[in-house]
Amino acid sequence: MTSLTFLAPRMRRALPAALALLLGACAGHPPAPDWQMNAKGSMERFVVAYFEGDMRVEGAEFAKARAETARTGRVELVARVELLRCASRVASLVVEPCAGFETLRQDAPAAERAYADYLAAQLRPQDIGLLPEAQRGAASAAANAATLQAIADPLSRLVAAGVLFQAGRASPAMIAVAADTASAQGWQRPLLAWLMVQARLAEQAGDTAEAARLHRRIDLVQGRPG
Repeated sequence: MTSLTFLAPRMRRALPAALALLLGACAGHPPAPDWQMNAKGSMERFVVAYFEGDMRVEGAEFAKARAETARTGRVELVARVELLRCASRVASLVVEPCAGFETLRQDAPAAERAYADYLAAQLRPQDIGLLPEAQRGAASAAANAATLQAIADPLSRLVAAGVLFQAGRASPAMIAVAADTASAQGWQRPLLAWLMVQARLAEQAGDTAEAARLHRRIDLVQGRPG
């Protein structure tokens, strides 16, 4: 497998069948080994749990997904679990090293290394072609809000926006796309992160009415009384 497309799939409550395909559990093939189904289920659950703020479940399901893929001895599969976890952080504007992947970097294939660099906003231009197709436009110097809108998968779109934000290239229009994307999916953690960015920008611009509106929306998402 040379693609990392499973890192940014279309997702509402769970990752789609595309993840199973990339792990080798596709329809029409012999029944998938237990490790594939177990890993897929845990990957679905740890991303959803993270976006819902349930770190206990996130940690437990991540550990299961990593253990199941480690049973194969295939570095690229374990690396992809680590990168998926880091991608969920980038989508939520949590900027931190992808430490789990870095322990695997020296043995990971080039595509996985490029994706890790992309998540850190440190991708070399010559490596753009190694990215999943959905992310290549966002990695280019010409990326704009329309580029983000053209990304069909919501998680892909949020990851791209997060990378651009880290690089200091996210315009207010891009930030709005990210907030709208998280809102449409009902993803609380990334929605709050992007709304807080919008509120800060409004405050910096002296738009007190817009800042107040955004803070009321943040309170609504957090379940605070109006």
